[in-house]
Amino acid sequence: MPGAGKSTIADGLKTKGFEIINMGNAVRNEAKRRLLEPTGENLGKLMLELREKNGPGAVAELVKPEIENSKSDVIIIDGIRSYSEIEVLKKYGDVKLLAIHASIDTRFGFLQKRGRSDDPKTKQNFEERDDRELNVGISNPIALSDDAISNNNLSKEELIELSFNKIKEWTK
Repeated sequence: MPGAGKSTIADGLKTKGFEIINMGNAVRNEAKRRLLEPTGENLGKLMLELREKNGPGAVAELVKPEIENSKSDVIIIDGIRSYSEIEVLKKYGDVKLLAIHASIDTRFGFLQKRGRSDDPKTKQNFEERDDRELNVGISNPIALSDDAISNNNLSKEELIELSFNKIKEWTK
């Protein structure tokens, strides 16, 4: 779910040499191309429009060129939102899914500190964003993940290290 720590993990894994592709950045880049202000409301509407027009795997389709141009054996995809996106990614190789869990209060707190333009400013905005993500189908990849980490009461370093060790285990 938004604010669970996915981007924190991705940033940490990038420093360990992994290539990172961020699904949210793909939507933000599409918004920029369309000259839309990158607010939470605009990006949410754009995400839904892309899926309505191009199917539920549409956002994964946006990152295909990055995957195709990658020289890396392992790519970390940050921000899967639906099982259809996983199906698109499976066309390019083996896919393992790591779910990151965090409580509502933890996630809201993280998003308040992060301060990205599309982060919710109020608890109501946060709940609306959660509802939108659930309606897109985010609960399916979470439920069907290969493994999960609970990011409640972990330090940033602990979270990154747990994730790093899981990925090392998967890539042996």
